[in-house]
Amino acid sequence: MKIEVRLFAYFREGRKKKYFMEIDEKIVTPKSIIESLNIEVEEVAILLINGRDGKVDQLLKDGDILSMFPPVGGG
Repeated sequence: MKIEVRLFAYFREGRKKKYFMEIDEKIVTPKSIIESLNIEVEEVAILLINGRDGKVDQLLKDGDILSMFPPVGGG
């Protein structure tokens, strides 16, 4: 299974902007991807799967695009 992972804002610090992951496991969730990148699940404020709201326990399929954003502030 191939998953594209896109990171935004400070999630990119010390990491790439995009990852193309090849995963052999049959059950893959955003939570397992997040943990493999050494990101705390609680730090992910916005999680999109193929451009739509996603959940950390949602099953991913081959070809999915996972995008993750930390909390952002401003004013």
